[in-house]
Amino acid sequence: MLDRSPTGINYRPPAPEPPATRLGLIEIIRTLRRNPLECWSAEFFREPVAMIRLPFARAFLVHDPAAIKRVLLDNADNYRKDPIQRRILSSGIADGLLSVEGSRWEVQRRSLAPLFAKRTVASFTEAMLTAAHELAEKWSRFDDGAVVDAAAEMTMLTLNVLALTIFSDGIGGDFEEFREAMNAYFGVIGRIGALDLFGAPEFVPRPGRARLRRTMSYFERIIDEIVETRRRRLACSADTAPNDLLTLLLRALDPSTGQPMSLAEVRSNILTFLSAGHETTANSLAWTIFLLSQAPEWRMRVREEAERELSGPAAGLPDRLVVTRAVVEEALRLYPPIAALSRMSERPDRLGSHEVGARSLIVIAPYVLHRHKRLWDRPDVFDPARFLPPARSEVPRFAYLPFGAGPRTCIGSSFALQEATIVLAMLMRRFDLELLPGTRVWPLQRITLRPAHGLPMRITRGPN
Repeated sequence: MLDRSPTGINYRPPAPEPPATRLGLIEIIRTLRRNPLECWSAEFFREPVAMIRLPFARAFLVHDPAAIKRVLLDNADNYRKDPIQRRILSSGIADGLLSVEGSRWEVQRRSLAPLFAKRTVASFTEAMLTAAHELAEKWSRFDDGAVVDAAAEMTMLTLNVLALTIFSDGIGGDFEEFREAMNAYFGVIGRIGALDLFGAPEFVPRPGRARLRRTMSYFERIIDEIVETRRRRLACSADTAPNDLLTLLLRALDPSTGQPMSLAEVRSNILTFLSAGHETTANSLAWTIFLLSQAPEWRMRVREEAERELSGPAAGLPDRLVVTRAVVEEALRLYPPIAALSRMSERPDRLGSHEVGARSLIVIAPYVLHRHKRLWDRPDVFDPARFLPPARSEVPRFAYLPFGAGPRTCIGSSFALQEATIVLAMLMRRFDLELLPGTRVWPLQRITLRPAHGLPMRITRGPN
């Protein structure tokens, strides 16, 4: 839908129309299986906190910034990952930073934090420019009007960025094979069914487990090759081995015991960063490119900024791409990579006007939060001006959660945002991308929020 206004075109991108009333249990189960994004009724986009009854617990849907701050920051020790989330995360990454709790999490977080410090992330600018340039050169060899799946292309690019930065020996195997395996992985673990809602134990078989085992076998082979290659380099010449994520993982020691991470912990963290490190950024880039294809005025502003700033030094480039970053942040608002997160209360608490009992499920859905009618003006409209100065400073911290918040906020958020901003500037400077006529674009939640049918787009060279 396009609404013309004195300031230009306000584009309302595709999203499910919230049902007027809450879904019943049977319909919730069906919808969760199909696309969890379609479960959210209109009430949840208006109410700060809402309570629903599930078969195994009471659930509170929390979209009030003050209550979110209490859950994720002020009283975070009372809210641990719930059984459904642990079931999802147990598939290959149970021993990694994303999943572990308590002292194990603290050790891993301290060990990995140096790689994602501001100075270190800034040092990756050249590698990100290289990956973006390689993709641009590939596209430049196509005839004008050639069609590519922008979603698949962004996945390949973000894998290349990982290979150039935090896994410097490469990821092993074929990028296309890896992309297909990752799609299968998220497709299986991202489905929530009746067994989960009714609290069935983990040992009860779920659909797709055989496929998941095949996929995990592939990942274990790839990861073992990555680890073995690096161990040989460290053994032969430790001084010349790259000081990247993999080296940090293999050298990390528990401060209390002096012991290195176990192979299971190393494997889990590698898979965590291979999946989270490219899948979320790739989807964010794909959605941003799609939104710009529907908003020519913003596309021109990004191109003008890229033309000016990419001609300057690489140092400080991400900070100079102000408009481009605002566009990326608005895409993250409309299509947050992680559409929902959940916790379970260990002790009674109070959130807003609601008394929360022990073992209550707490759901915070960035997708709902970012479109909440009490928090945002024209919440369904694509408007990157929200994230330009000075408006950006007025966005409440706990009303915008593309990377979570609190102690367990995404450790790689600055890496992902810098990567997406640089890549977008490079591609928009050189190309116009037009959605193929007749394409139905629809957000599908499978852990990450992805375009359900890909993004077939026609490429033409820009003025440069």
